[in-house]
Amino acid sequence: MSKRAPLVLLAAGGTGGHLFPAEALANVLAARGITVDLATDSRAAAYAGNFPARKIHVVPSDTVRGGNPIRLLWTLFVLGIGILKAIFLMLWLRPDAVVGFGGYPTFPPLIAAWLTGVPRIVHEQNAVMGRANRALASRATAIATGYPNIFTNRPDLAAKATHTGNPVRAAVRAAASAPYESPQGASAIRLLVFGGSQGARIMSEIVPGAIELCTPALRSRFQVVQQCREEDVAEVKAVYARLGLRAEIATFFKDLPAKMAASQLVIARSGASTVAELAALGRPAILVPLPHALDNDQLANAMALAAAGGAMLIRQAEFTSERLAQELAHLLADPDTLSGMAAAARRTGNPDAAECLADLVLRVARIQQIGQNPTA
Repeated sequence: MSKRAPLVLLAAGGTGGHLFPAEALANVLAARGITVDLATDSRAAAYAGNFPARKIHVVPSDTVRGGNPIRLLWTLFVLGIGILKAIFLMLWLRPDAVVGFGGYPTFPPLIAAWLTGVPRIVHEQNAVMGRANRALASRATAIATGYPNIFTNRPDLAAKATHTGNPVRAAVRAAASAPYESPQGASAIRLLVFGGSQGARIMSEIVPGAIELCTPALRSRFQVVQQCREEDVAEVKAVYARLGLRAEIATFFKDLPAKMAASQLVIARSGASTVAELAALGRPAILVPLPHALDNDQLANAMALAAAGGAMLIRQAEFTSERLAQELAHLLADPDTLSGMAAAARRTGNPDAAECLADLVLRVARIQQIGQNPTA
């Protein structure tokens, strides 16, 4: 009797920033003949219907927050229930490996894998390790990182770390071949504005006002594509209509990778997936990190891309319409500046990151060759 096909369980949830790299890995593993299941929380399961997995398993989880002791006890109770359910999941599925992508939805599956002896890979997308991954790192069989040298002060973790880069979605890889075209002369300026998978009110408050402050000659050139929260859509549309600008406003763009590739300048938050996709596509950006992120990961991500010359970093406290208008005028005065930023961003990207991560997963899972069964 032949052995069953290899199975890898991916653990991801919470936001698109965790699900997107998991999706990219799932596609690569599936192409190599590996069965993929997804363990996630109820929030992510609601919009993971198109995730390329054989089956989606909902595992209870919660985020650990300080302060309220009753809230902390409830969180620990939920995580305990999640770990018990995940243990039964391990015994039932018998996966060859479990790969976690950060956030507390990955905590129960990775702890259950540790308790049941299943090989474990943690993937850290950010330039600094998040809380959940920090708690899991010592129990991981291997660690994959989106940025190099993030464990300079932790030789124990560096010894089992591999820099794979951040996997990007197939739609991003498909669009990455499009060359960057800087705005020349009096031609249109294609500006893309978004704030992550759930939007960002600060973009709606600042960007339209900044464009209004630009000189009439510069302002008339803008073609804006902007993601807004539902409650901000009407006001943002009204501003652009008053300015006579061509603008596409929506709460969500299913074709965001294509819109990123078509843009000549991006204004965005600096989540790991956003930065990885900007790098893979080679598009210049103004990055405004989320100021209250638990681990200040967005600031670290933005600083890394800015240090490489691929982006401009503006902290949210300094992100005003006046400041943004000045920076837009400066960047757009010299098309070579934007072209240089685009080239620098592309040099930091790794479009083969999903393949590199898949190679690591197969090694850790002791699957000898692509599409073949694990060793006995």
